[in-house]
Amino acid sequence: MTDERTTPETDGQVFDAVKGNWVDTLAPAWTRPYLRLSRADRPVGTWLLLIPTWWGALLAASSAGEMTLRTVWILIASALGAFLMRGAGCTWNDITDRHIDASVARTKSRPIPSGQVSVKRALGWMGLQCLLAFFILLTFGKLAIVLGIASLLPVAIYPFAKRFTWWPQIFLGLAFNWGALLAYAAVAGEINSAPVFLYLSGIAWTLFYDTIYAHQDKDDDALIGVKSTARLFGDNTAVWLKRFLIVTVLLMAAAVIEALSGRSLLATVIAIGAPWGMGWHLVWQMTRLDINDPDTCLRLFRSNRNAGLIAALFFAASVFV
Repeated sequence: MTDERTTPETDGQVFDAVKGNWVDTLAPAWTRPYLRLSRADRPVGTWLLLIPTWWGALLAASSAGEMTLRTVWILIASALGAFLMRGAGCTWNDITDRHIDASVARTKSRPIPSGQVSVKRALGWMGLQCLLAFFILLTFGKLAIVLGIASLLPVAIYPFAKRFTWWPQIFLGLAFNWGALLAYAAVAGEINSAPVFLYLSGIAWTLFYDTIYAHQDKDDDALIGVKSTARLFGDNTAVWLKRFLIVTVLLMAAAVIEALSGRSLLATVIAIGAPWGMGWHLVWQMTRLDINDPDTCLRLFRSNRNAGLIAALFFAASVFV
């Protein structure tokens, strides 16, 4: 669905989408506004939602010392669920933020403020994505189902957080890392201190990468009164990022030690490589950060997919020793 504000030159493409992405080049034209609403043309967010679920599932598998078919299914299903729930969450975010998005240069090309999708149709699209994700969740076990339903609360609150707190990134972290608890519970059948440490580590990581992301919009945010850690920290951003980096690494290490207390020393050492390797990637990001260069901020934000996957690979390797 388009209107006169969607020009042939742009064909409704979103400003900060990955150039030449599959949505803009391969998807049928009628699906593009909805896929853009779900950020399918900007896949890094799906990765950042998915990766903590892989951490949780793989840490639980490493704790047990085996990779079962159920764990493999949880890993696959988490990928499907992350795509759907990230899409639903972004749709909800764009519905609630449609007036703000229309005032920000980077976001005014999104499907709702640009007129490609109506609010009514966006609500229907959000409901469909949630329904499909729920069917997947039903295969995860009772505790995971309860946790999955509970995750809707931080998802619902997050879009409004920037209106009442300077720390909306905390609410994003609460929502985006919930999968660490859910997937651990799906594999292990329980929740203990290990996934809680992992969850808190993920929240600190979110504060790190989303503060970098928020520096893209700080000037527009200041004009319209939207709060963020980027605006709060300002020129002291690097100091705060170092703190978030340290907390991320320490809490992930604590999760490994708790989860692998009954495993071999070799398995523990390999799993400790997760916070070590990821931590060095975050250090690398900081050496290249320029908070006044939006292109650099976006590039570094996207690189957090690799940072998170480094940890996942170490967790995976520790399962088999």
